[in-house]
Amino acid sequence: MKQFKIQSLILILIAFTLGISEFLIVGILDDLSAQFNVSVAAVGYLVTIFALVYAVSTPFITLLIGKHNLFWGLFGLMGIFTFGNILSFISPNFTLFTISRIITALVSGVAISIALSFAGHIAPLPKRGWLLSWVFAGFSIASVLGVPLGTWISTNLGWRISFLTIIIISFITMGLILASLPRDFKQQASSIMGQLALLKDRRIQVGMFLPMFNLASIYVFYTYLRPILTTQLHFSTGMLTILLFVFGITNIIGNRMSGKLTEGPGLNVMPQVYIGQFVLLLIMPLAFLYSWVGVLVLMLLITSMPLLGSPIQILFLQVAEEAYPQSIVLASSLNSIFSNFGIALGSATGGVLVSSIGMNSVGPGGAIYTVITFGLTVWLIRLNKKSKAAE
Repeated sequence: MKQFKIQSLILILIAFTLGISEFLIVGILDDLSAQFNVSVAAVGYLVTIFALVYAVSTPFITLLIGKHNLFWGLFGLMGIFTFGNILSFISPNFTLFTISRIITALVSGVAISIALSFAGHIAPLPKRGWLLSWVFAGFSIASVLGVPLGTWISTNLGWRISFLTIIIISFITMGLILASLPRDFKQQASSIMGQLALLKDRRIQVGMFLPMFNLASIYVFYTYLRPILTTQLHFSTGMLTILLFVFGITNIIGNRMSGKLTEGPGLNVMPQVYIGQFVLLLIMPLAFLYSWVGVLVLMLLITSMPLLGSPIQILFLQVAEEAYPQSIVLASSLNSIFSNFGIALGSATGGVLVSSIGMNSVGPGGAIYTVITFGLTVWLIRLNKKSKAAE
């Protein structure tokens, strides 16, 4: 049990390290803009580039890595990840810095996919949901604690020291991987086409779009959380920091609730969640008329955002283990791949709505994606019932 707890902490640390590297840019936009003499908007595109490279590259690299020993695959990916951050640390110009971020994005999705595969491998069945929810929570913790800390370091010591901190944490993480994770973890040997057989399963075909539309519905407004709080709800800059921290805590709570769902109703409760989410998004313009009512609506929505994480991840792993054991890593990657597509879709939709209609449109705009998510969830639940009845 002690060994399991240590291994669990390592997997959570991997998620935290990958998360802080991804999210850090948001907090140091101004510093990078001043350093490289480019606009803040140009630096902001790094967030979009990172998400797209992450989402597009992950399935291809996952298929190649999946044929080999996953322990050394993870260790090698973390080595490339560390190299990418070293390149960010020493970059003399914006071009090289952009290349360093692309290198980091190329391996981040695959690394977290293998970490999730390890979680499924080392955890006893009753503990799977618990561990998966904590690995997902590693990203939330990175957002809540890591990004503000990185921003503070950047402001007081320089942005390069923020990356130096990530590099140090990465080396520590690699040492812990060497010391504690099982070295003989492999999925069943198969060709690339054999691994892709997973995508023929109707449950996978429907389920992989759930994370996409789930996050698209939230990121329509979540992308504009800061202007919503300051412009729409009229909170001060000082209060903004406190509220963002509180929202981060609610996101972690949502992750923990997601783990609990896997021990109970799992996906079967998600249609009710999406009905509630739909109502909250629809009334958002009215809620914005009252500052604290608006905050409450935002808190509830942010809490609902990660609820799907553990139940859908468990489903992907169960389908792979039962029928496609050669596709474990690919199954583990689907959640993060389509989540990033969802972030890109929601952010783009929010941008169009804000520029053409105004900030009050982001809630009802997100509600459209919630309707799609609701329909997909009901469909997937029916497919699961048919599959169990056929066993």
